[in-house]
Amino acid sequence: MKNLRNLSIFAFLFLLVLIPLSAEVIPPPSPAGGNYLVLDGVDDHAILDFETFGVLLPEGTDEFTFEAWIYLTTPPNRDTHALILSQQVRMYVWNHGPNLGLRLMSATHLHPLRGVAFGMVPPFSLFLNQWHHVVFQAEGVQRVLIINDVVRVSQGRTILAADLSHARHPRDFTIGGFGEKIESDWHGGHFWGHFAGYIDEVRISTIARYNTAKRDFTPRTKFKNDAKTVALWHFDEASGTRKFSDTSGNAYHLMGKNGAQTDGAFAVEAEGKLATVWGRLKK
Repeated sequence: MKNLRNLSIFAFLFLLVLIPLSAEVIPPPSPAGGNYLVLDGVDDHAILDFETFGVLLPEGTDEFTFEAWIYLTTPPNRDTHALILSQQVRMYVWNHGPNLGLRLMSATHLHPLRGVAFGMVPPFSLFLNQWHHVVFQAEGVQRVLIINDVVRVSQGRTILAADLSHARHPRDFTIGGFGEKIESDWHGGHFWGHFAGYIDEVRISTIARYNTAKRDFTPRTKFKNDAKTVALWHFDEASGTRKFSDTSGNAYHLMGKNGAQTDGAFAVEAEGKLATVWGRLKK
């Protein structure tokens, strides 16, 4: 009888591993391999303190690329902009209602006199529970927003300002949001909230990396570091880590706040211990 009970437990655990489980139980694998930043959408975020690091791009920058992989698990409220990243540039998700759906939007803050005006690229749709490669770049008189292999282009030269003293939002660089309502902001006093889901492979560059005359933008490997890379976070630290290394060599090491940490999907190997698998499933 004891052996039969043990066999039943073994069979139950084996089925738990084999039966497809929802994304809420087992997170999706990173599109680049390794771990990624996990955010609860309540108050989790990663930060570079402005007093220590200042702005990432120098005054007068008119060519740049901000890009990341994102996986949104929970849509923001209608009055909330869920921030992917923010400082001189904001990339965010806006819930535009059931007919228009989720929108990915980007804006720059650059007014030559006040330092806080903006240039914006037209939004387009975003889907829940899948990875998207998102890009916001500027070059010459073009601003470009890319999601996977779809491109939106708007006209207007973008010159970033180093002085954010007049900005109505926090001057820290954040990934995942800063959680404030800005009553007098240019977008009607929305709450700039937190991103719920996963963010991976964030790279900031002083070059427009993508040729809009071509297609097939989606990276097939991890982002590469080169002379034009200002910051690059792979988020491949061990699960549970709350300090995230900048692999560009510029030492912009992010700190996770309020529980923001790395995690990721796991592969079950034939020789893996069932106790380890069971412990991860119960997590």
